[in-house]
Amino acid sequence: MVEPIVVHGIPGSPYVRKALIVCEEKGAPYRLDAMAFGTGANKTPEYLARNPFGRLPTIEHGDFVLYEAQAIGRYIDRVFDGPSLTPSDPRQAARMDQVLNIVDWYVMPSISGGIGFNRVVKPKFGMPVDEEAVANALPMARTCIAALEDILGAQPYLAGEAVSLADLFAYGHFEFLGQTPEGGDLLAGSPLLGWMERMAARPSMQKTTWERLAETTAA
Repeated sequence: MVEPIVVHGIPGSPYVRKALIVCEEKGAPYRLDAMAFGTGANKTPEYLARNPFGRLPTIEHGDFVLYEAQAIGRYIDRVFDGPSLTPSDPRQAARMDQVLNIVDWYVMPSISGGIGFNRVVKPKFGMPVDEEAVANALPMARTCIAALEDILGAQPYLAGEAVSLADLFAYGHFEFLGQTPEGGDLLAGSPLLGWMERMAARPSMQKTTWERLAETTAA
């Protein structure tokens, strides 16, 4: 029997979703150990023993504990069978790595932290929207979109002809953006819209939506 991946995290988090998507793409068995939003569950001594930084997600695979989303994605890709999510071509692999870093350093704080969190997440929990944070995020969000449009070019996916970790890790952030008024303006006419449609059609995406995870963890 293959040991399942246990993913510790909050349903709806784009970073937690990354681990789940990779498991789905690789056919890896997994279980989401769902943590409630705003409860501080990621700051308990038990969780900090797994991840001293208190960030999400963290996984357990048997006696192996791992945190940091990029490391988690690469680990699952290497350990389980199925199509590789890392290009074999060095330039395509480098492009994948570039996108992963763009997502962590620029997309997350602007598109997700500034816009998505305020427009999508906060209203679900009755929290006030920080309009200043949304406005401040717009310039970097535009830069991110322009950069990723340039990288995508005429390709179907961000690192070439096949889906890679770059696409899987970027999509969740853009799915939130697409649900916001700002996203409608920022993405108007963008070639990223076609990429988003291709990604949204993948079973791995459909099985890991916030709504689907909420239903699964409540059952």
